[in-house]
Amino acid sequence: MWKKMIEFLGLSDGETADRKAEDSRNEQPQDTVSLHKKGAVVNLHTQKQVKLVLVEPDSFEEAQQIADHLRAHRPVVLNLHKAQFDHAIRIIDFVSGTIYALAGRMEKIGHQIFLCTPENIDVQGKISDLLKQQGEAGSTFQNVK
Repeated sequence: MWKKMIEFLGLSDGETADRKAEDSRNEQPQDTVSLHKKGAVVNLHTQKQVKLVLVEPDSFEEAQQIADHLRAHRPVVLNLHKAQFDHAIRIIDFVSGTIYALAGRMEKIGHQIFLCTPENIDVQGKISDLLKQQGEAGSTFQNVK
């Protein structure tokens, strides 16, 4: 009776060896994860394509669309050149509140240009360092001319 119970629960050595042999026959590529349960194999793709959204709002009414992109875990590059100053301030306030609520990040990457990322996106490096280097190189080239 104990032997049947152990086999039923899948704890016997004979069945474990059979499962290992079955697993090696059903080996999946490295970019997928396999779940084996009663002979069924389910592939879960580990890599997901992320879309970057570029937005140039000219009024505050477009701020909700930006927040919707962030809620859908899409990073947004926000260019406020077209917006009037008071609208740009309100958009930044609204989007920064959304980012805070989603545990995301906002970084200034240029004059009136911001990178807004939800928590699932990791940004490495700082654009300010690159801009400083380009500014120094640009001043060097201007002195040469």
